[in-house]
Amino acid sequence: MTPMHRVFRERKQLPHEQPDHTRYADAVADWQEPRLWELVGRTPLIPLPVPARARSRESSLLLKAEWLNPGGSVKDRPAREILRAGIAEGVLPARRLLDASSGNTAVAYAMLGAAGAIRVTICVPANASAERLALLRVYDAGIIETDPLEGSDGAILRAREIAAAEPDRYWYADQYGHPANPDAHYRTTGPEIWRDTQGRVTHLVAGVGTSGTLMGAGRFLKEQRPNVRLIAVEPESPFHGLEGLKHMATAIVPTIYDPSGIDETVFVVTEEAEWKVRALGREEGLFVGWSTGAALVAAEQVLLREAAATGESRVVVVIAPDGGTRYLSESRRLFGT
Repeated sequence: MTPMHRVFRERKQLPHEQPDHTRYADAVADWQEPRLWELVGRTPLIPLPVPARARSRESSLLLKAEWLNPGGSVKDRPAREILRAGIAEGVLPARRLLDASSGNTAVAYAMLGAAGAIRVTICVPANASAERLALLRVYDAGIIETDPLEGSDGAILRAREIAAAEPDRYWYADQYGHPANPDAHYRTTGPEIWRDTQGRVTHLVAGVGTSGTLMGAGRFLKEQRPNVRLIAVEPESPFHGLEGLKHMATAIVPTIYDPSGIDETVFVVTEEAEWKVRALGREEGLFVGWSTGAALVAAEQVLLREAAATGESRVVVVIAPDGGTRYLSESRRLFGT
C-alpha cells in the first residue's frame, strides 16, 4: 500500500462532514466521489503570540491554517459542497461549472473538478496572481479574464452574462449566493474550531469576500455559545490590495451575507496587512496571504481593546484563507523591491 493510499484510508470523514446523500437521488448513481475530496478540512489551529498589552490574563490567538487544504485554501470547503450540490441537481458533470472568482475558489473548483471529471470555466480578474492563473492551467480549467479595475464584481457580471447566453452549456454555480457555501463552513469549519478549542473560543475573526466562512462557521459557533463574537474584516477603501476581500459598501453584496449576524466589522489598510504578513514570516516562520495579514491586524486590535476594557481572557480564532506562496510573484509587496 502506497503512502498516499494510507492517507486516503486513515483520514476518514467525521460525522458532521459526511455528504447528505439523501439529496442526491439518481444523480449520483453513476458517479463516485473522488477520494481526494475526503482530504478537505481538518486543518490545525496554530498558536501565535498575544500582544504584550493584552496579556493581563491568559488569552490565546489561534490561526486556522486553511492553506493546508489539498487545494491550498479555505475555498476547498465551499467548492466541494457546491460541486456536490450540482451533482445532486443532476446538472454536473453533464454541463460545465461556471463561476466568478478572485482566484482561490477558482483553483479549488479546478482541482476538485479535475479529480471528478467535472469541467470548469472561471471568470477571473486579469490581475489575479500569476500563481493562481498558472494553477488553473495546470488543472485544465477554462479561464475568462475580466477587467482588473472592476475586480471580483466585474467577474461576477461577466459570468452572469455567459450563463444567461448559454444555459445549456454552463451551470452557474454562484459562490456568492449558493447556500452550500456557508453550509460547508457550518458543517466543517465551525465544528472543527469548537472541538479544537474545547469549546473555549470567544471570537472568530475572518475576512469577508463571499462571507461564507463567517456566516457558516459563525452560525455554528453561536448555536454552541451565543456570546461568541463574530468579527468581519474588510478593506478600508474600495481600492485595495487585499485579494479576495470585499469593501461591502461599494461592492455587489453577496446574497448569503447577513450583516445582522456579525458583531463587529474592522476595516484594515492594505499596507498594515502587508506589514503583518512580512512580520509573521520573519518572526514565526509562517508565510500567509494578504487577507490573513488583514485578519491578524483586526484580531490584535480587538484583543488590545477588550483586554484594556475588561482584563478578561480571550480565545481568538483567526481564519487564514491561504498561504503566501500564491503571492511570490508580488516581490515589491513582499520585499519592498
